[in-house]
Amino acid sequence: MKKILLFGSDGQVGRELQNTLVSSGDVIPLNRSVIDLTEADRIHQLILESQPEIIVNAAAYTAVDKAETEPELAMHVNAIATEIIAEASKKIDAFLIHISTDYVFDGQGSVPYQETDITHPLSVYGKSKLAGEESIASILDNYLILRTAWVYGKYGKGNFVKTMLRLGGEKTEISVVADQIGSPTWARDIAEVIGKTIPHLTSQNTGIYHYTNSGVASWYDFAMAIFEEAENLGLPLKVERVFPITTSEYPTPARRPAYSVLASGKLKKLLGSYPPHWRQSLRKMLKEFLL
Repeated sequence: MKKILLFGSDGQVGRELQNTLVSSGDVIPLNRSVIDLTEADRIHQLILESQPEIIVNAAAYTAVDKAETEPELAMHVNAIATEIIAEASKKIDAFLIHISTDYVFDGQGSVPYQETDITHPLSVYGKSKLAGEESIASILDNYLILRTAWVYGKYGKGNFVKTMLRLGGEKTEISVVADQIGSPTWARDIAEVIGKTIPHLTSQNTGIYHYTNSGVASWYDFAMAIFEEAENLGLPLKVERVFPITTSEYPTPARRPAYSVLASGKLKKLLGSYPPHWRQSLRKMLKEFLL
């Protein structure tokens, strides 16, 4: 069994990874109580002491809007810490799996983004995540960067699904942005696909991959689906009307990509399997979360 070091083990993807990676090896979970990602020497020391064959970095600064006023912290966690992890990985010849984001793109396209498409992040968060990717690629020969998008799950402090369920239980009318398009993706599916990549971790398969659930939706579509599925499961909701609005009607500190659909063909070819549709995964997640 391989030794796997898991950064960000308490996040919404990290918690799922703790379960899915056990079939792949001996998992050493690292959360914020164990490691502060602003402590460079400690990160380096932990990796060298653990001597894992595989490192999975699911840790990140993900407060997209807050990052606009905390750029140094976002850069430290998403870029500098990632660089240190990559450097330590190289010293012990460990394979690094790193989770990244659709925010490395500007969202001005109209067809799904390929791994080779030009990046152009609009936000501090996106820039910090891209800097982390670039550090990995410049340091390591053996790595897998997995870009994903619109992540939700039953773990973690908050996500769009949890927010909509809370608002739907409190308000009769809700407005949701309808001109941003992406692919809602369940954290469980991300964790499972990472587990499936482990037997394929070779120097020939190193590089960047995209993975989301299949299908596309706007945030408005996503919200409507959440309410429909929740009501079908018997959750009492107060919401009666959901209004589609534009991004300009709901200004946020950080600019977000208007179109962030990712093409997953490269990973499908590697694994020989297709991701489930986002609505199917949403239904499964809500059953676990609500029942």
